[in-house]
Amino acid sequence: MVGGGVELAGMAATVYFVVKSVVQIPVARWNDNRRGEWDDYWVMIIGSLLITLSAFLYIGVKYPWQVYAVQVIGGLGGALSYPSWLGIFTRHIDKQSEALEWSLYYTATDLGAALTAGLGGYIAASFGYSLLFGVVGVSSLLGTAFLAGVAQEMKRR
Repeated sequence: MVGGGVELAGMAATVYFVVKSVVQIPVARWNDNRRGEWDDYWVMIIGSLLITLSAFLYIGVKYPWQVYAVQVIGGLGGALSYPSWLGIFTRHIDKQSEALEWSLYYTATDLGAALTAGLGGYIAASFGYSLLFGVVGVSSLLGTAFLAGVAQEMKRR
């Protein structure tokens, strides 16, 4: 990549978190002002698809401005997906088990992040970033498809 380095990585993370932080509060307010959960669900799906798209877009990145553009897309995806998912999850937590269920959720996601960070580093070092971003994109798409199970659970309640 032309012009890549530590500064670019730091600024890319900044772009992602600024976009996500600015957009997620209006998204959460919009979700909260709608009755039912289906609006939350579809906003979550759209956000998850944007996150998936950002992984695949990284395969073609050659310049710093492209990194920033992909981070904006990923930040928008996160801003749509995370508040929507957390709202759905919170509404379905079993009473008197809130702390346990939140700790199980974060333990699973943190262990998943630890595993994927190690595996991702190995894949990037051994096979290159294009394969890594392809694997991340496919995994993200499978994760988004998994959310169909959430829809089935929502229909039962």
